[in-house]
Amino acid sequence: MIGSILRVARRLLWLWLVALSGLTSNASAHEMSMADLTLREAGPGEFVWAWGAPGKNKPVAEDLTPLWPEGCVGTGQVVNCPKGLVGNLSVQGVGQAYSAVIVRIHWRGGESSVYTVTSGQPRVLLFGGASDGRGGAEVARAYGWLGVEHILTGVDHLLFVIGLLLLVGFRRRLVGTITAFTLAHSLTLASSALGWLVLRSPPVEACIALSIVLVAAEALNDRETLSRRWPALVAFLFGLVHGLGFAGALKDIGLPEQHVSIALLSFNLGVEAGQLGVVALAWGLSVLAARQAWRLPLRRGLIYAIGATAAFWSITRIATIAT
Repeated sequence: MIGSILRVARRLLWLWLVALSGLTSNASAHEMSMADLTLREAGPGEFVWAWGAPGKNKPVAEDLTPLWPEGCVGTGQVVNCPKGLVGNLSVQGVGQAYSAVIVRIHWRGGESSVYTVTSGQPRVLLFGGASDGRGGAEVARAYGWLGVEHILTGVDHLLFVIGLLLLVGFRRRLVGTITAFTLAHSLTLASSALGWLVLRSPPVEACIALSIVLVAAEALNDRETLSRRWPALVAFLFGLVHGLGFAGALKDIGLPEQHVSIALLSFNLGVEAGQLGVVALAWGLSVLAARQAWRLPLRRGLIYAIGATAAFWSITRIATIAT
């Protein structure tokens, strides 16, 4: 049984190496797009709605379709709900061209409600008014899932974490290294998302790619270098840069005005949950492969694949800085 698992794991790893070699600079971690669905209450049970998507030229309606609560009927850009805007609202197509849909409802009394629809939270429950008291919980669940999605689909961030694992190994120092990385990117994520630290995206993306190159090179080096003596310091310094990358994705999604702190914290916790899941999976695979003869050659091949991919990203991203 274990032998079969090891053979499958080995094949999957080699396939991943082949896939890495074909990655291009467009395989960045930050292609997370958001659409806005805005509804304005025009009269009792009557709402005018419209799509919005910053930076998108293609009509949103080609990729997304709102599914109104039961009892509501949509005609053109007007939705009529005789019994009120109450029930489950979902959006067909979320998770494909768009990672999330922010639903903004403006009531006649001047109040507003904000909900987030994602592939992990495909529907939201509407209560017919702004004072349902559940907006914070909805935002926490939605942004937490978006954080998990971002780290798991972010190839460059994943490669950096895997590079740290290959550099440090599953030893006691790994806890301090991952903690330092978490602390650093949490600081810059919050600072950038709140507008306290503003940097252009191209230099940040280039630095992220270069950080992966450095970690891969150090993982191949058998000498007692600074990175091997103080991996937590290296993780912290580069974590500051990766946090700016996370913030770029969060800016694309947007933060709800009424629940900024909840959304920011939930997104960061989601990133950490996804990151710890990757570490746990890697640890399980290392335990299974601990006594296999192909373990060391595979480790070396994996490091070369990571380094080569990151080097290619570095060249292409540095070239875009001046454009």
